Amino acid sequence: MNYLHFFEDAKSAQQTMLALPKQTINAVLIDLANEIRQQAPHLLEENRRDLSRMSLEDPKYDRLKLTIDRIGSIANDIEHVVQLDNPIGSIIENRVLENSLHLSKVRVPLGVVSVIYEARPNVTLDVFSLCFKTGNVTILKGGSDAEYSNLSIVKIIHQTLKKHNIDPSVVVLLPSERAATDALLNAVGYVDVLIPRGSHQL
Repeated sequence: MNYLHFFEDAKSAQQTMLALPKQTINAVLIDLANEIRQQAPHLLEENRRDLSRMSLEDPKYDRLKLTIDRIGSIANDIEHVVQLDNPIGSIIENRVLENSLHLSKVRVPLGVVSVIYEARPNVTLDVFSLCFKTGNVTILKGGSDAEYSNLSIVKIIHQTLKKHNIDPSVVVLLPSERAATDALLNAVGYVDVLIPRGSHQL
Protein backbone atom coordinates (compact mmCIF):
# COMPACT_ATOMS: atom_id res chain seq x y z
CA MET A 1 0.00 0.00 0.00
CA ASN A 2 1.12 3.53 -0.75
CA TYR A 3 0.82 5.59 2.42
CA LEU A 4 1.98 8.89 0.91
CA HIS A 5 -1.53 10.30 0.49
CA PHE A 6 -2.12 10.00 4.26
CA PHE A 7 0.93 12.15 4.93
CA GLU A 8 0.11 14.62 2.17
CA ASP A 9 -3.43 15.09 3.50
CA ALA A 10 -2.12 15.72 7.02
CA LYS A 11 0.49 18.20 5.82
CA SER A 12 -2.03 20.17 3.76
CA ALA A 13 -4.38 20.35 6.76
CA GLN A 14 -1.82 22.45 8.68
CA GLN A 15 -3.17 25.61 7.07
CA THR A 16 -6.63 24.73 8.34
CA MET A 17 -5.38 24.43 11.91
CA LEU A 18 -3.46 27.71 11.76
CA ALA A 19 -6.64 29.55 10.74
CA LEU A 20 -8.90 28.13 13.47
CA PRO A 21 -9.96 30.55 16.24
CA LYS A 22 -9.59 29.26 19.80
CA GLN A 23 -13.36 29.53 20.28
CA THR A 24 -13.95 27.16 17.35
CA ILE A 25 -11.41 24.67 18.69
CA ASN A 26 -13.17 24.60 22.05
CA ALA A 27 -16.60 24.29 20.42
CA VAL A 28 -15.43 21.27 18.42
CA LEU A 29 -14.06 19.56 21.52
CA ILE A 30 -17.28 20.19 23.47
CA ASP A 31 -19.33 18.72 20.62
CA LEU A 32 -16.95 15.78 20.38
CA ALA A 33 -17.36 14.96 24.08
CA ASN A 34 -21.13 14.98 23.64
CA GLU A 35 -20.95 12.80 20.52
CA ILE A 36 -18.75 10.27 22.32
CA ARG A 37 -21.39 9.95 25.05
CA GLN A 38 -24.28 9.72 22.59
CA GLN A 39 -22.57 7.13 20.40
CA ALA A 40 -21.36 5.01 23.33
CA PRO A 41 -23.50 2.00 22.28
CA HIS A 42 -21.87 1.97 18.84
CA LEU A 43 -18.40 2.36 20.34
CA LEU A 44 -19.03 -0.54 22.70
CA GLU A 45 -20.23 -2.70 19.82
CA GLU A 46 -17.10 -2.01 17.77
CA ASN A 47 -14.92 -2.50 20.83
CA ARG A 48 -16.48 -5.91 21.39
CA ARG A 49 -15.38 -6.86 17.86
CA ASP A 50 -11.80 -6.14 18.90
CA LEU A 51 -12.17 -7.93 22.24
CA SER A 52 -13.56 -11.04 20.53
CA ARG A 53 -10.21 -11.52 18.80
CA MET A 54 -8.20 -11.36 22.02
CA SER A 55 -7.81 -13.88 24.83
CA LEU A 56 -9.18 -12.93 28.24
CA GLU A 57 -5.77 -13.87 29.65
CA ASP A 58 -3.98 -11.35 27.43
CA PRO A 59 -2.61 -8.52 29.62
CA LYS A 60 -3.76 -6.04 26.96
CA TYR A 61 -7.40 -7.14 27.26
CA ASP A 62 -8.31 -4.75 30.06
CA ARG A 63 -6.46 -1.86 28.38
CA LEU A 64 -8.43 -2.49 25.21
CA LYS A 65 -11.82 -2.84 26.88
CA LEU A 66 -14.26 0.07 26.83
CA THR A 67 -17.22 0.39 29.21
CA ILE A 68 -19.90 3.03 29.67
CA ASP A 69 -17.98 4.40 32.64
CA ARG A 70 -14.72 4.52 30.72
CA ILE A 71 -16.35 6.27 27.78
CA GLY A 72 -17.85 8.79 30.21
CA SER A 73 -14.41 9.41 31.70
CA ILE A 74 -12.91 9.90 28.23
CA ALA A 75 -15.61 12.48 27.41
CA ASN A 76 -14.92 14.23 30.73
CA ASP A 77 -11.21 14.33 29.87
CA ILE A 78 -11.99 16.02 26.54
CA GLU A 79 -14.01 18.67 28.39
CA HIS A 80 -11.10 19.13 30.78
CA VAL A 81 -8.86 19.89 27.79
CA VAL A 82 -11.34 22.61 26.78
CA GLN A 83 -10.78 24.29 30.16
CA LEU A 84 -7.00 24.31 29.78
CA ASP A 85 -5.27 27.53 28.75
CA ASN A 86 -4.17 27.46 25.12
CA PRO A 87 -0.42 28.21 25.10
CA ILE A 88 -0.29 29.11 21.41
CA GLY A 89 0.59 32.76 20.86
CA SER A 90 1.84 33.37 24.39
CA ILE A 91 5.12 35.25 24.68
CA ILE A 92 7.90 33.36 26.44
CA GLU A 93 10.53 36.06 26.17
CA ASN A 94 10.54 39.69 25.10
CA ARG A 95 13.64 41.88 24.87
CA VAL A 96 15.23 44.74 22.99
CA LEU A 97 18.80 44.43 21.72
CA GLU A 98 21.41 47.19 21.88
CA ASN A 99 20.69 48.03 18.24
CA SER A 100 17.00 48.57 19.17
CA LEU A 101 15.92 45.35 17.49
CA HIS A 102 12.87 43.99 19.29
CA LEU A 103 12.94 40.20 19.78
CA SER A 104 10.03 38.07 20.96
CA LYS A 105 9.94 34.33 21.57
CA VAL A 106 6.38 33.12 20.96
CA ARG A 107 4.81 29.67 21.40
CA VAL A 108 3.68 28.15 18.09
CA PRO A 109 2.21 24.75 17.11
CA LEU A 110 4.62 21.89 16.48
CA GLY A 111 2.96 21.14 13.14
CA VAL A 112 2.15 17.52 12.30
CA VAL A 113 2.35 15.34 15.40
CA SER A 114 2.21 11.57 15.11
CA VAL A 115 1.80 9.01 17.88
CA ILE A 116 2.34 5.25 17.64
CA TYR A 117 0.47 3.33 20.32
CA GLU A 118 -0.98 -0.07 21.08
CA ALA A 119 -4.25 -1.45 22.48
CA ARG A 120 -5.59 1.67 24.19
CA PRO A 121 -8.48 3.24 22.21
CA ASN A 122 -8.73 6.05 24.78
CA VAL A 123 -5.35 7.30 23.52
CA THR A 124 -6.96 8.04 20.15
CA LEU A 125 -9.15 10.70 21.76
CA ASP A 126 -6.55 11.88 24.28
CA VAL A 127 -3.96 12.58 21.59
CA PHE A 128 -6.40 14.21 19.19
CA SER A 129 -7.85 16.48 21.88
CA LEU A 130 -4.47 17.73 23.08
CA CYS A 131 -3.09 18.20 19.56
CA PHE A 132 -6.24 19.92 18.30
CA LYS A 133 -6.32 22.24 21.32
CA THR A 134 -2.76 23.37 20.57
CA GLY A 135 -3.20 23.84 16.82
CA ASN A 136 -1.48 20.66 15.67
CA VAL A 137 -2.45 18.15 13.00
CA THR A 138 -2.50 14.54 14.22
CA ILE A 139 -1.41 11.32 12.55
CA LEU A 140 -2.43 8.30 14.63
CA LYS A 141 -0.97 4.82 14.29
CA GLY A 142 -2.84 2.45 16.57
CA GLY A 143 -2.29 -1.28 16.92
CA SER A 144 -4.28 -3.93 15.10
CA ASP A 145 -5.77 -5.09 18.42
CA ALA A 146 -7.89 -1.91 18.59
CA GLU A 147 -8.57 -1.52 14.88
CA TYR A 148 -12.39 -1.45 15.00
CA SER A 149 -12.45 0.75 18.10
CA ASN A 150 -10.05 3.27 16.59
CA LEU A 151 -11.87 3.37 13.26
CA SER A 152 -15.19 4.10 14.99
CA ILE A 153 -13.65 6.79 17.20
CA VAL A 154 -11.96 8.58 14.30
CA LYS A 155 -15.20 8.40 12.32
CA ILE A 156 -16.93 10.29 15.15
CA ILE A 157 -14.11 12.85 15.21
CA HIS A 158 -14.41 13.35 11.45
CA GLN A 159 -18.19 13.75 11.69
CA THR A 160 -17.74 16.41 14.37
CA LEU A 161 -15.10 18.26 12.34
CA LYS A 162 -17.32 18.27 9.24
CA LYS A 163 -20.18 19.67 11.32
CA HIS A 164 -17.95 22.71 11.91
CA ASN A 165 -16.77 22.81 8.26
CA ILE A 166 -13.24 21.79 9.22
CA ASP A 167 -11.02 19.63 7.02
CA PRO A 168 -11.23 16.12 8.57
CA SER A 169 -7.59 15.54 7.60
CA VAL A 170 -6.52 17.47 10.70
CA VAL A 171 -6.60 13.95 12.17
CA VAL A 172 -5.44 10.96 10.12
CA LEU A 173 -5.63 7.34 11.24
CA LEU A 174 -3.12 5.13 9.47
CA PRO A 175 -3.98 1.50 8.65
CA SER A 176 -3.12 -0.86 11.49
CA GLU A 177 -0.62 -3.02 9.60
CA ARG A 178 3.07 -2.90 10.55
CA ALA A 179 4.09 -1.59 7.14
CA ALA A 180 2.36 1.68 8.00
CA THR A 181 4.72 2.09 10.97
CA ASP A 182 7.74 1.75 8.70
CA ALA A 183 6.28 4.31 6.32
CA LEU A 184 5.61 6.68 9.20
CA LEU A 185 9.15 6.37 10.51
CA ASN A 186 10.39 7.41 7.07
CA ALA A 187 7.89 10.23 6.45
CA VAL A 188 10.61 12.87 6.38
CA GLY A 189 9.25 16.30 5.51
CA TYR A 190 5.70 15.35 6.48
CA VAL A 191 5.88 14.63 10.21
CA ASP A 192 7.38 17.16 12.62
CA VAL A 193 7.18 15.15 15.85
CA LEU A 194 6.84 11.39 16.25
CA ILE A 195 6.03 9.93 19.68
CA PRO A 196 6.17 6.18 20.36
CA ARG A 197 3.82 5.26 23.19
CA GLY A 198 3.89 1.62 24.19
CA SER A 199 6.17 -1.27 25.05
CA HIS A 200 9.94 -1.20 25.40
CA GLN A 201 10.11 -3.03 22.08
CA LEU A 202 8.25 -0.19 20.40
